[in-house]
Amino acid sequence: MRLALSLGRRGQGQTAPNPAVGCVIVKGGRIIGRGWTQPGGRPHAETVALAQAGDAAREATVYVTLEPCAHHGKTPPCTDALVAAQVGRVVIAALDSDPRVDGAGIAKLRAAGIAVETGLCGHEAEADLAGFFLKTEQGRPFVTLKLASSFDGRIATGTGESQWITGPDARRQVHAMRARHDAVMVGGGTARHDDPSLNVRGLGDVRQPARVVVSRRLDLPLLGTLARTAKDIPVLLCHGRDADPMLQQAWRDLGAELLPCNARGAQLDPNAVLQQLGAHGLTRVFCEGGSALAASLIEADLVDRLVGFTAGLTIGAEGLPNIGALGLGQLSEGARFELVSLTRAGDDICHVWKRPRPH
Repeated sequence: MRLALSLGRRGQGQTAPNPAVGCVIVKGGRIIGRGWTQPGGRPHAETVALAQAGDAAREATVYVTLEPCAHHGKTPPCTDALVAAQVGRVVIAALDSDPRVDGAGIAKLRAAGIAVETGLCGHEAEADLAGFFLKTEQGRPFVTLKLASSFDGRIATGTGESQWITGPDARRQVHAMRARHDAVMVGGGTARHDDPSLNVRGLGDVRQPARVVVSRRLDLPLLGTLARTAKDIPVLLCHGRDADPMLQQAWRDLGAELLPCNARGAQLDPNAVLQQLGAHGLTRVFCEGGSALAASLIEADLVDRLVGFTAGLTIGAEGLPNIGALGLGQLSEGARFELVSLTRAGDDICHVWKRPRPH
């Protein structure tokens, strides 16, 4: 099952809106088939593994990270393929909460006389598939908030200079992280100031994540990098319903897709933004700031994972903080995360934190 989990992770950022599933087929102590959900979400992991196993799949044991689908979508149900292959046993890590499945896959397998076991490495599978579950159950994607900052928590000097606070090793890791998400998201201020491309570079031929910009007024550079490349890599613009209609049309003409969102005060409601992205089929979003967007997501309790890259550089109080004002009066009001890992990235430190499990 741990091999199936590692295979499933290969599909992260490539399969939305489908989950990134891994599958391993074993017979006589030997692996005879393995697969993971392919780019675009099909074929599914079980189909790939069964094709590799061929006739040898009969009476074999199948390890799969998510309950096999039992409904007809753009492909036939994986349960039908497993039954047709006459496998002997299916071991499932996590159950599928999609109402179209939700136990129906297991029931179909058992009705065909196939032994089914569940829960093996369940916590790991649920963590890997958290974006799929969040979209299914809450209508929003999993959010990773990445912040690259100086030792004293600044993302730019007082004059706005920000390139580069962290070194090349940290930046390479960021590109790998982008590739494992369905979209890269920034606020309008970052898009205006940095003119970012938000694409994946240096990793060869990979499926590029969508680029998301959150801008209530839609006052973004019409001659910038995102505008020039909107027809090459998807650009999704989350904007206020009162944004200038001429700007809306200009961005549509450039090839961007516009997602109108409700506002909350002077900013867009982060819940509304994520609901729109979930409705668009996104399951994993990699947010790279800026400070106002980071603060709004944290304040709304919508950050599932924090990734920090910290450099051995001090900028001082006049620099721009990595997270905007939260209006906290007491420490107990602050969001607490659990440390996952702490590693070196060249001359910088990478620290990863997760939302704590409810007690």
